[in-house]
Amino acid sequence: MNERQLPHPSGLPPPLLLSRLDCDRLEALLDQAPPGLDLGGLRRELDRAEVVEPAQVPADVITMNSIIRFVDEATGEEREAALVYPRDADGRAERISILAPVGSALLGLRVGARIAWPLPGGRSAQLRVLGLRYQPEAAGDLHR
Repeated sequence: MNERQLPHPSGLPPPLLLSRLDCDRLEALLDQAPPGLDLGGLRRELDRAEVVEPAQVPADVITMNSIIRFVDEATGEEREAALVYPRDADGRAERISILAPVGSALLGLRVGARIAWPLPGGRSAQLRVLGLRYQPEAAGDLHR
């Protein structure tokens, strides 16, 4: 089981669906990554994903540049953040890089999925995806 995702009722990680465009761009990103970066989590996610054409991605699936609304199930605190490529990650909490462990864990999940978000000190928060305010495929914006 991927350590960043809570088990699916079947005992397996939640199903993962990716657009071909995102997969191609992320494969290129992995190919160009500097040595020494631990990208194993993202590589494992790409390897297990079902890849479909962008027009076939359901509107409730997290894709690159999606704006995700989620809740910390322990505190009830709701937040919103965009899943972005490293070039667009600027350190703000509202932008999660795909290269961050939680970014890799969010990619391809559906609304309603739960994940464990690593916190400092070895702790983690249990997050549930509440919705997507924006998804490029649903908006017809495939150039982002």
